[in-house]
Amino acid sequence: MSASTKIQWCDSTCNPTMGCDGCELWGRTVRKCYAGVLHVRFGGATKGYAPSFEEVTRFPGRMQQATRWKDLSGQPRADKPWLNGYPRLIFVSDMSDAMSDGVSFEYLRDEVIDCVTSDAGRNHQWLWLTKRPNRMAEFSSWLALQEISWPSNLWAGTSVTSQKTTSRIDHLLRVGDESTIRFLSVEPQYEEVDLACWLPHLDWVIQGGESGRGASRFELEWARLLIAQCREHGVPYFLKQLGASVTSDGEPRDFDDGHAGNWDEWPDDLRVRELPPLDLIVEGEGTADGVKRNRAALKAWKTRKRKGA
Repeated sequence: MSASTKIQWCDSTCNPTMGCDGCELWGRTVRKCYAGVLHVRFGGATKGYAPSFEEVTRFPGRMQQATRWKDLSGQPRADKPWLNGYPRLIFVSDMSDAMSDGVSFEYLRDEVIDCVTSDAGRNHQWLWLTKRPNRMAEFSSWLALQEISWPSNLWAGTSVTSQKTTSRIDHLLRVGDESTIRFLSVEPQYEEVDLACWLPHLDWVIQGGESGRGASRFELEWARLLIAQCREHGVPYFLKQLGASVTSDGEPRDFDDGHAGNWDEWPDDLRVRELPPLDLIVEGEGTADGVKRNRAALKAWKTRKRKGA
């Protein structure tokens, strides 16, 4: 966990667990997940890591610690001006998948939900990403049976890397309620992805290419397609990085930034970094009455967006 991060779409990261059950980026034959690679280097030897990436390990208390970080509402971010005005945005589970099978719902309730809804936790927006949205949806239903609502300041997200993995979106749409911000991380993207049928029901899309040794190529036209689709459906779009992008002739592009995350080096039409509307997620969020108002405002915005208003 870290109060600051280079990840362009958030301010901080927090991991209530470390490790993962595996996915298309991490298995017997594929080892591309950056969190997995770091665990190979540091797991079992460095404090704060799981013994190995495959051994999902709980770290209680981290979320509580993160609630005490400074509220950034109204604070300028010189290196991330697109976040100016927002509360602190905390990426939950950048080094793990807390929805892995061995993590109990009781632990997730106590470690995540209780902290997010605490007086201090309401000062921040928490962005929870998983490749197991089916289990996140089950967790949401489990909470509802206990009359616990999905917190309005807990955004629910899933990762998509190919057209095949878009099946995760159907599960994501079962998380929370009509006031829940649901988002996609289309990164790393390995092929053209068509999201048109889901976009009317989504609230934010992040996109990015793969970087690092052996990175797969990222076509700039994939970004242009998704930008156009998001524009058509009124969905905020955020291009994180171009990664191993190529020219229209298929030639590799050279960037000073190895991740190609510096948008000053991009074509003008790709410099798009948007977030869900600021006025819907900030005003009065730190109080119980404010939470109710924001839930109503989010619900109304999502209804207008679906109708194309």
